[in-house]
Amino acid sequence: MHRLILVPILLCLLAPAAWPADKNQPPGITRDQADAILNELKAIHQLLEKQARPPAPQPQRNADGEGPAKLKIDSANWLGKQDAPVTVVEFTDYQCPYCQSFHLNTFPEIRKLYIDTGKVRFLSRDLPLDFHASAFHAAEAARCAGDQDGFWKMRDLLVADPSHLTENDILVHAESLGLKIEPFRACLSSGKYREAIQKDLADAASLNVTGTPSFIVGRTTPDGVDGSLLVGAQPLAAFEAKFKELGPR
Repeated sequence: MHRLILVPILLCLLAPAAWPADKNQPPGITRDQADAILNELKAIHQLLEKQARPPAPQPQRNADGEGPAKLKIDSANWLGKQDAPVTVVEFTDYQCPYCQSFHLNTFPEIRKLYIDTGKVRFLSRDLPLDFHASAFHAAEAARCAGDQDGFWKMRDLLVADPSHLTENDILVHAESLGLKIEPFRACLSSGKYREAIQKDLADAASLNVTGTPSFIVGRTTPDGVDGSLLVGAQPLAAFEAKFKELGPR
């Protein structure tokens, strides 16, 4: 604030003093130098004014990254009834230990109590993080397995052991699931699902989702889900609290 006050004062003081009234008197600085200084000060003044403006309003988020979230779903891998009243969308990274924790400890209970009973539709979206070198390729592997109706089985194998996601590990998983290896290899090498995964990354960015696992928990809508974010490897109780909030209308 003090700098914003100082710059106009300097402009006022410098303008009459930059060059002398008597043209025969040698100036301390030339007129061109004075003009250059004035322009520089004006530019600084404009920059400081711009920085002082309040930022544009952003969607509200609490300290845990929670907040309102609405997502259109045009295609995704999902479990449960398509018209279940509640939808959960998970953004996951196959190399993330917290995603592993969620899927080993919480997801089986959600599946048994809510997904398999028709109360919740569960969708999987990909958010491979930049610092996980194998995560993007693992996401491609799960989707390629989906071409042979093996998405969820491959997903379970990949997320259960995030330290083993090499090409050989993935092929061993594919063989254990009885997938046809050559079509699976061809899918992986073609980059068939890269654009779809990039779309998931863009959707996550639009919601300010930067970590995994992150979830949208909300009411099922004709074109997707309308609810709020739940971030981290949360226990069953955290999801049940969300489900209770949504309740029947």
